[in-house]
Amino acid sequence: MLDKDGIAKRIAQELQDGWYVNLGIGIPTLVANYIPKGISVEFQSENGLLGMGPFPTEEEVDADLINAGKQTVTTLPGASIFDSSTSFAMIRGQHVQLTVLGAMEVADDGDIANWKIPGKMVKGMGGAMDLVASAENIIVAMMHTNRAGKSKLLRECTLPITGIKCVKKVVTNLAVLDITPEGFRLVERAPSISVEDIKNATEGRLVVEGDIPEMKI
Repeated sequence: MLDKDGIAKRIAQELQDGWYVNLGIGIPTLVANYIPKGISVEFQSENGLLGMGPFPTEEEVDADLINAGKQTVTTLPGASIFDSSTSFAMIRGQHVQLTVLGAMEVADDGDIANWKIPGKMVKGMGGAMDLVASAENIIVAMMHTNRAGKSKLLRECTLPITGIKCVKKVVTNLAVLDITPEGFRLVERAPSISVEDIKNATEGRLVVEGDIPEMKI
């Protein structure tokens, strides 16, 4: 199965030249490290940064330059820094071609839960609600199961919902899946992972058609 960097590498293959891309907190931030050669992508961070580069080396670290997850980042030539109102005007105005989010649960109809676990203190939902309400192309980066081995790809989300029927694709440590009216459609499987492994780890409806190729990372 893939590690977090492997998930990010696979999602990076979805990037297209000239896109503006928002990266959420967690695994999505790693996507900035794996831009395919030959394309130019502008990464947007909701705290007010456009033109975000890969994570810095020890020599490049600037404690004042962070992403939405408070991780230090780098900027690319031509990058701009602005206030939150401008950042969310860009998001709400649908000027972002792709949003990559982490999730605690995804339902097979595209619902996502990624901001709150009941009983646990949280500072707030952050920009999650704006991102799922405004984005037309959302890819979720997540682990297929939780630490107890239970599926996080469900028939219905059990945690508080962030957005309804908004996710288009899910990339996990086991598989790439598209969201369809029939449920999760298996597109690719991780190296050394069988279709049966994915079936056993998926609680939601799973559509398997023909031979499923391995991911090429």
